[in-house]
Amino acid sequence: MSGPIRPYGDTTGDGMVQLSFTLPIEHSKVAEGAAVQLANKMGMDPALVVHAKPMGEGFTFFVVYGRVNHLVDPSTVEVVERDYPLLTPKEANSAIKSALRRRLVVVGGCIGTDAHTVGIDAILNIKGFAGEKGLEYYRELKVVNLGAQVSVPQLVERAREEKADAVLVSQVVTQRDAHLLNTREMSAAFRESYPEDKRPLLVVGGPRFDETMAGELGVDRVFTRGTTPGEVASYIVHRLVTDKRKAA
Repeated sequence: MSGPIRPYGDTTGDGMVQLSFTLPIEHSKVAEGAAVQLANKMGMDPALVVHAKPMGEGFTFFVVYGRVNHLVDPSTVEVVERDYPLLTPKEANSAIKSALRRRLVVVGGCIGTDAHTVGIDAILNIKGFAGEKGLEYYRELKVVNLGAQVSVPQLVERAREEKADAVLVSQVVTQRDAHLLNTREMSAAFRESYPEDKRPLLVVGGPRFDETMAGELGVDRVFTRGTTPGEVASYIVHRLVTDKRKAA
């Protein structure tokens, strides 16, 4: 569809949307009125509270349904499109073996206080994610998974020890933009510790990242929710094998 579009609820173009949020107030009729007031201020008119539930002492969770008049134009949306082919594990292994004549080293982990390893494990562990095997399955990849709560100095030191070609960092904790602060600290540390032409490929991922922020964060690539091991492996091979072949 080309041109501006409006949300769809019951009929085409009716502008109906559903919004959920929590307010720091005990559940009551006043609380529900406050939820409607907030929805109105956000541009929903009329707005109806369709669900309200106490969330512990002094908090209420709401689901509000209502109409908005805003239009969106898909032609003006900026996204990061995949600019490399998806490779099977066999194709990736073959490309690495023929180009590098050694195993490609990947070091990964969760930095800072982040103890959530589900994301990094989904990409690195052999069991993988979404029906795809993780990077440990790739014969020509040496994977070093450092796990959770890795400090930036530890990550840099281990990357040096392993002579890492690529460093993968997962960030799930996002309070007070911790994922952005940690990523900037990490990228700065690597750029300080390595000459630019010797620095490993820096890749970060997590559900709250914006793919367009790679340059701002000082990394080579940002992956968001739903990313599969095959996408990450294909990107690494593309950047470290295919691109270098073309440069040569």
